[in-house]
Amino acid sequence: MKKVFLLLSVLLANNGIAQGIKTPAASPTQTIKQEFALSYIEITYSRPSMKGRDIFGDLVPFGKPWRTGANNATKITFGEDVKVGGVAVKAGSYALYTIPGESEWEIILNKGTGNWGIMGYNAAEDVAKFKVNPVDVGFSTETFSMQIGNIANNSADIVLWWDRTAVIFNVTADVDTKIMADINKAINEDSKPYFAAAQYYFENGKDLNKALEWATKSADQNQNAYWMMLLKARIQAKLGDKAGAKISSMKSLELAKKQGNPDYVTLNEKLLKTL
Repeated sequence: MKKVFLLLSVLLANNGIAQGIKTPAASPTQTIKQEFALSYIEITYSRPSMKGRDIFGDLVPFGKPWRTGANNATKITFGEDVKVGGVAVKAGSYALYTIPGESEWEIILNKGTGNWGIMGYNAAEDVAKFKVNPVDVGFSTETFSMQIGNIANNSADIVLWWDRTAVIFNVTADVDTKIMADINKAINEDSKPYFAAAQYYFENGKDLNKALEWATKSADQNQNAYWMMLLKARIQAKLGDKAGAKISSMKSLELAKKQGNPDYVTLNEKLLKTL
């Protein structure tokens, strides 16, 4: 009887020790957050590894919904209204499901953000579905990975890859409509955002004459702002006024040297070489 009691004590003690041990997660969670358009994109997903297994068509079957990772369903959050794969999607969080195929994948955004993997998936809660073609990247990636890349003012790519396969889909946001409305409203207020408005017009192919008007006003109001003077020079150069651009750039160069900003010294020197 004493031996039995001793054995039970040892087993219970060992069990308590085991419960207190923390080991690495088999599929560690990663959260990536990227500033995008006027807000952000955030993705939270778990990252399984190959571990010598065949992946697509085997561990991840073709033609069946996949959680796009491991553990909980992958969650993607958009900070503003966007289009994903050309489909309009409201700001908010969604479960990202995929249906892998040999030559075509289906991407699904679903309301079931609390689902454990594919469990609880309800097609009636889909908010977006579209198809993309996978790419054989020519090399093997051990751990399932996601990335937000090719970031522009109003578009970005979501990239996922595992083993030799990569899948890319596009996200866009209509920032121009909102920014133009904000500029039109703000430019009529007492505190006018001349520099920001001029910069946006210059960088996005808007009315350059209007951009020059605003850049000139911003520089006149801020006599030591070499960055504003450089913007004016760039706009003048794009309008074909090389003489005016040279005068503005020389002024910006002088101010940048005086205030100790070597980056703007270099930018002006590069511009002056083209004039």
